[in-house]
Amino acid sequence: MTITIVYGSESGATKSVATRIAKKMGGRTLDIREATARDFEESSFLILGAPTYGAGDLPSDWEDNFDALKSANIEGKTVALFGLGDQETYPDSFLDAMGLLYDQVIAQGATVIGFTETDGFTYTSSMAEQDGQFVGLAIDEDTQSDQTSKRITAWVERLA
Repeated sequence: MTITIVYGSESGATKSVATRIAKKMGGRTLDIREATARDFEESSFLILGAPTYGAGDLPSDWEDNFDALKSANIEGKTVALFGLGDQETYPDSFLDAMGLLYDQVIAQGATVIGFTETDGFTYTSSMAEQDGQFVGLAIDEDTQSDQTSKRITAWVERLA
């Protein structure tokens, strides 16, 4: 099984999380700026990650290269998501970028796994919340970096 972790990371935090996930799962990382539709299509299992910028936006590297994902045939493919956000500074848009990725892959016919509990986070709104859970791994490196390793490990174990 080929595992590809596609991430966008302008500050480096999301790349660091992607690398940690790849090491635990034996997958490869791929910056969205280098990804093609074929990269999405040829992987057996996709993991997509993005930080949330501003008032709930995808970072510019994802926005500029979103067509690579949109043009890929990922119908029936299994996808997991992870997102980085700051629940204290942006409580009204916490992890919204992960929610945007979720909406896109669902619209393209993929199956998303790896939902996580919202317990332990304090925010007022998130596009990444569905039925009381986050649609993927939630990471807050700004205010809860001490929880990141534990959260990654638990999530990867559930995916396996």
